[in-house]
Amino acid sequence: MMSSSFNIFRVGFSFVMMHIFNNSTVVTLPELSPQKYFSTLQPGKASLAYFCQADSPSTSVFLEELNEAVKPLQDYGISVAKVNCVKEEISRYCGKEKDLMKAYLFRGNILLREFPTDTLFDVNAIVAHVLFALLFNEVKYVTTLEDLQNIENVLKGKANIAFAYVRAIGTPEHRAVMEAAFVYGTTYQFVLTTEMALLESIGSEDIQHAHLYFFHCKPVLDFIQQCGRTLMEQPLTTLNIHRFIKTMEAPLLTEVAEDPQQVSTTHLQLGLPLVFIVSQQVTYEADRRTAEWVAWRLLGKAGVLLLLRKRDSLEVNIPQHANVVFKRAEEGVPVEYLVLDNIDLIVSHVENNVHTEEIQEDEDYDIEDPDMDTQDDEVAETVYRDRKRQLALELTVELTEETFNTTVMASDSIVLFYAGWEAVSMAFLQSYIDVAIKLKGTSTMLLSRVNCGDWSDLCTKQNVTEFPFVKMYKKGENPVSYAGMLGTEDLLKFIHLNRISCPVNITSVQEAEEYLSGKLFEDLLSYSSVSVLGIFSPTMTTAIEDFIEAGNYLKGYVITGVYPEEDVLILSNKYATTVPALLLARHKEGRIESIPLASTHVQEIVQIITNALLETFPEITVENLPNYLRLQKPLLILFSDGSINHKYEEVILTLIKQKHLDSLTPCWLNLKNTPVGRGILRAYFDPLPPLPLLVLVNLRSGGQVFAFPSDQSITEQNLLLWLKKLEAGLESHIRILPAEEWKPPLPAYDFLSMMDDATSPHPTRKAPECMKETDVQENDKEQHEDKSTARKEPVETLRIKHWSRSNWFKEAEKSFRHDKEL
Repeated sequence: MMSSSFNIFRVGFSFVMMHIFNNSTVVTLPELSPQKYFSTLQPGKASLAYFCQADSPSTSVFLEELNEAVKPLQDYGISVAKVNCVKEEISRYCGKEKDLMKAYLFRGNILLREFPTDTLFDVNAIVAHVLFALLFNEVKYVTTLEDLQNIENVLKGKANIAFAYVRAIGTPEHRAVMEAAFVYGTTYQFVLTTEMALLESIGSEDIQHAHLYFFHCKPVLDFIQQCGRTLMEQPLTTLNIHRFIKTMEAPLLTEVAEDPQQVSTTHLQLGLPLVFIVSQQVTYEADRRTAEWVAWRLLGKAGVLLLLRKRDSLEVNIPQHANVVFKRAEEGVPVEYLVLDNIDLIVSHVENNVHTEEIQEDEDYDIEDPDMDTQDDEVAETVYRDRKRQLALELTVELTEETFNTTVMASDSIVLFYAGWEAVSMAFLQSYIDVAIKLKGTSTMLLSRVNCGDWSDLCTKQNVTEFPFVKMYKKGENPVSYAGMLGTEDLLKFIHLNRISCPVNITSVQEAEEYLSGKLFEDLLSYSSVSVLGIFSPTMTTAIEDFIEAGNYLKGYVITGVYPEEDVLILSNKYATTVPALLLARHKEGRIESIPLASTHVQEIVQIITNALLETFPEITVENLPNYLRLQKPLLILFSDGSINHKYEEVILTLIKQKHLDSLTPCWLNLKNTPVGRGILRAYFDPLPPLPLLVLVNLRSGGQVFAFPSDQSITEQNLLLWLKKLEAGLESHIRILPAEEWKPPLPAYDFLSMMDDATSPHPTRKAPECMKETDVQENDKEQHEDKSTARKEPVETLRIKHWSRSNWFKEAEKSFRHDKEL
């Protein structure tokens, strides 16, 4: 039923253990010619070979790992060799370059498996993959609960199952399971999965780590009855699995009638304690049932024995009151005589007093490295950890080159262009699906997606040069590109605000008042707390065109309207301004302010509106910090451990209204909402004083940090006096931030310089433009004619995206590279 599927020497487990503890023998990777290698192959013997060109530098890292794998694979009777391809000898394994990126597993001269070298990324992956390929009968791979239940049903009454979940094939845990399967595979059926959903379906709550369950199917004779399951609670290492399986093999309950101090069992030899349930003849049946329950509860954690109280046969008397004896695994430690009234107390006592010593394995075989799967990039790490998350992809339509045009022409559509291999794309795909869930049944907008890894020509035609990228397609309109934060709420805001034209054409004073009061688009106020109305005389055609262009550009980010009628003076007089002007309705504050337009250039209008969207005393977060840094003013930050104190807020707002803080950017930071703030404070203070703390950080002038005196209360008078002392140079800084430039780690990673060099040797600034996009209704001929342009301008298009949304602080962006970290 589970006989070995390959005829190689199956070593005893003691030999494997000796290898782990005694790794002093140095074994090097043999180098052979193709002819010599194939002459050494023996019938039934397994061999792993890597064919490569002699002295190929590109393979040096892989060869180092392969050399490390020689010794452990030899312990399992598997030979390893590097085969140098030479011109004199012809071999099909030395042919094309793609063939030299693989390792080959043979049994005798029969090829069993090809392994791309990128899957054999270290010694653990090499050993795991090779053993997995050879143990195809001993280890069944399953993906669904149904597959697992089918194996259970087949083995009921016949054999037990070792079921393992590992996060990925080739990990150290996977190697440990394969090594255990090599030794125990003829005794137990090993079942493996990498599906997190399957682990959850069998009731596991902790799904972040590898798991091993022992399914007790052999005692089950009733087909309907489920196999009992025992979870191994230790990390998945070869030695821990060996110890766990040995405890599963040991008798569930043993009866003894001798001194507990003299008793030794398999559990004790494996470093586990013993629990004796003291019994008398009159209560024997009840005591045995209790002992069996305790044994099941402590399976894999301790050995359980039924101690018959027969005074004549015991050398040492057991205290009359004791009903449990506890014996630790450590030598020389006396046994404990306990009185425990129920099973839970017995189990709790054992679990609280067991300190199993982990056996130190070979340093090169570090199974449970806590940072094993931590990526250098936090986005990549998040994607890796969420890789098993089931996404409701059916809520979006997957588009291809054949279906794209017909779909976006038939209905208003949002299209996500992404790359399946790219971490940020996969992270944003989760947010995109969340948007689809929230819009389900409430919007006529079709959410669709294009995998540019599969349809690169389509993405090129749509001028997509970075991933992820979102565009909105509406009938009769040019596509609108999304350039906001890659998150659910920001994309939802973009979609909802695009329901209306931008700017909205206001036709009467009454309609203008309804617009400014928020009544006209009341359902959108939660997405845009500020509404902007441009008021112009009908003769100001150039100014009106520039404002409309700016409004088009800001579409999806703020509500804008335009009023260019003859009676515009009614509005300008009411709000005490001259035309042209902007009226900003701040709905949360219930006030309307006017800003005269001295210049009507598109760039300046966009800048004025964007600045107007900034709060006067904002809560700083990771997301909005760049918006306030671009103002290039010193930051006056109030650090608070929770919501801001209303008294302090009133002080700051009063000084803002009195124009005392115009040269600063006043803000506050909630450490509970933005925990990174604690790291910022630790950089400023040593030790950390009590909160709240008021700090002034001047990034533009030497990186100096000043702290408001902690012995003073934050009042208008004290704060003004402190600021005047700072201005006069009478206050000492508490810290100077290091003058570290924001440089790339290596010159080859200086992508901003590459972009500058690629576009022009003398870059010039130009006014922002609405990006001209290829209309999806263009015929194929026009698209082909435009291909050469598209190929030449990916970098330029990328620059336009950043410039057109943030041109007014591009210079600040470049200077920030030389700023100190906040």
